Amino acid sequence: MTVTNTESPHLTSSDVARAEFAEMVRQAAAGDAGAMERLLLRAQEVAYRFSLLVCGHPEDAEDVMQDALLNTYRHISQIKEPEAFRTWLYRTVRNACLMKRRRRVDEPAHMTSIEQGATDATGEPMAVDVPDEGRPADQQLIDARLGERLRHALAKLPPEYRVIVVLREIEGLSTRETATVTGFSEANVKQRLHRARMRLRESLEDL
Repeated sequence: MTVTNTESPHLTSSDVARAEFAEMVRQAAAGDAGAMERLLLRAQEVAYRFSLLVCGHPEDAEDVMQDALLNTYRHISQIKEPEAFRTWLYRTVRNACLMKRRRRVDEPAHMTSIEQGATDATGEPMAVDVPDEGRPADQQLIDARLGERLRHALAKLPPEYRVIVVLREIEGLSTRETATVTGFSEANVKQRLHRARMRLRESLEDL
């Protein structure tokens, strides 16, 4: 059995997170209910933070997060590369945010419950219990990692630039992982990241 040493000094925080998610995915796919709950809790935090920054609307972010959790629960046994789970999650959220942005004409937000579509081993409907009391409110969650000015500066970036900055600088994904999520080439990711940094620097130069 191979044991992943997540405390190696050569591992980045992104490497550690990737390994932790991969282990939870393997255990959840094998039927470990506790691992599934832990995975959904971690995925909930990641999906909401990312979707709020990318979608730009708290209502859309909440909706997208719920969809991402439901997809995770439904398709956990179909994930062939557990180490790529975070990349899959970010890509799922990004695509959902793009669809939301295309459809949004100030219509009321629609909430998709994670309880819909889940079934137990006998095929009977069941609820997916994901405790939510530990997640801060929208503003607190983002302010914990970003200053007010930086959030506004990010919001002014073109969507494709904002996604790359969030993935690389905030979520800690590699250039290759970011390219996989966005569909751009690695060279294009680097180019857009450089331009995005320049724009952010201009917006925040007085700081």
